[in-house]
Amino acid sequence: MLTRKHLIFNIFLLIVPWCTVLFIGKRTFSRYSSAGFFIVIFEIINHLFGHKRNWWKFYDKRRSFIRDELPFDIGPYMPISLWILKFSYGNFKKYVLLNVLANGLFAFYLINVLKKMKIIGLDKLNHLQFFLYFHYKAYILYFVQYLFEKINKERIA
Repeated sequence: MLTRKHLIFNIFLLIVPWCTVLFIGKRTFSRYSSAGFFIVIFEIINHLFGHKRNWWKFYDKRRSFIRDELPFDIGPYMPISLWILKFSYGNFKKYVLLNVLANGLFAFYLINVLKKMKIIGLDKLNHLQFFLYFHYKAYILYFVQYLFEKINKERIA
């Protein structure tokens, strides 16, 4: 059963990040959205794997991927990826730094806040493993964006 607190959290998780995309610009959105969609699909596959292995636990009973993990994937994951690419693509050090900050904030701080709110907590992963679980995908995102840029440049030339 989904608690009211979890429902409000999921709605917030879906709406607020996507509202920020209104300010990112059409050109930026179209430039980075392909890599963003790719990484969201990749993250969904990762979450399915983590869900099956009980790497984290949601406090609501009757576990449901669609109710629990999916809002994290389709909510903040793509908008945050778009913003980080917008502010740092082309400067790899800045890109890595922004991702370390964002992923570290979530893995070491926000996950504890969510645990206190009785929404989600880590089960079979510690905070460092959880950070690495998120952070390695930043390099995949950058590489996929690099490939899309290369393909688009060749198509135009």
